[in-house]
Amino acid sequence: MTDYKLLTEQMKALADTDKWFVPVMSNASALIYENLENLNWAGFYVVKNGELVLGPFQGKVACIHIPCGKGVCGTALLEDKTQLVVNVHDFPGHIACDSASNSEIVVPIHKDGKVVAVLDIDSPLVGRFTEDDKEGLELFVSELEKVIEM
Repeated sequence: MTDYKLLTEQMKALADTDKWFVPVMSNASALIYENLENLNWAGFYVVKNGELVLGPFQGKVACIHIPCGKGVCGTALLEDKTQLVVNVHDFPGHIACDSASNSEIVVPIHKDGKVVAVLDIDSPLVGRFTEDDKEGLELFVSELEKVIEM
């Protein structure tokens, strides 16, 4: 089981040297990718002109633009709500950036009361993400929101 409190503390320590979103998100995606099992993608999409644009990540090549309300990430942006998807093939309008992905979790990131980015994590395993992962990643993001400069 992932120690999300430790992961969060590591992210905060890395953010002490530079709080700009590029290095913080780069190290955060590396921490997640290296510490959570059975992932094929971990990273961020940043809101730009009303849509999501690819940000720092670890994993396979990814979609560059995701419209608001489209796919799991766009739905997280539109609804401002964490999306925990057991099987992405059952998600209406799923965008298959990587056909190997079978489950996904997306957590909105806020600054000044609005969604400015999302944390997106994919797995090749159906049902990879649990409520414990959701709670842990929401904790991680809540602390990320406090340290990051956008």
